[in-house]
Amino acid sequence: MTTSFAVTWDYRCPFARNASEHILTALAAGADWDVTWVPFSLNQAHVEEGDPDVWDDPSKASALTAMQAGIAVRDRWPEAFPAVQRALFAARHDEGRDIRDEDVIRDVLNANGVDADEVFKEIAGGQPLKVFRTEHERAVADNQVFGVPTFIANGQAVFVRVMDRPGDDADRARTTVERVLDLLTTWPELNEFKHTSIAR
Repeated sequence: MTTSFAVTWDYRCPFARNASEHILTALAAGADWDVTWVPFSLNQAHVEEGDPDVWDDPSKASALTAMQAGIAVRDRWPEAFPAVQRALFAARHDEGRDIRDEDVIRDVLNANGVDADEVFKEIAGGQPLKVFRTEHERAVADNQVFGVPTFIANGQAVFVRVMDRPGDDADRARTTVERVLDLLTTWPELNEFKHTSIAR
């Protein structure tokens, strides 16, 4: 039976990168999951009271562009989304590139089979930003989401920090995600479980 869940992402977060890689690796190996990818703005989550929302602040526009590109690909070219999702995270966290830079985003899109000009036409039209705002605000309103990655299933939501990356290990990826989903959906009484130190 197909397992359905949602997960939030923002390319700024290394833990969102880790969770995304586990999900994408397992899906590529045939995991029977229906995953809804929900964009979430860490910039908006940290707006001070009285300051403008990031969606309305021109000084924050470049910080939202990579996410808008990801949303456009998710919605218009879904077959390319897994590769673009991985590559935008990698550009930020593995390659140390500035994903606020349009040229960097264009390089990632073109390298992964997506016409960057078409994506930026979508962005210029305003729909990806509208979707970004709507889905972010719905996640906050419906599930009190405050960060990434947050897994959402069966009316429950949990913020998770997965510390490792799966590489090509699809079994590890599938097991990791299924453990998260099992705790999320079968043991809501567990509210917090956090190691006091990180093994190095």
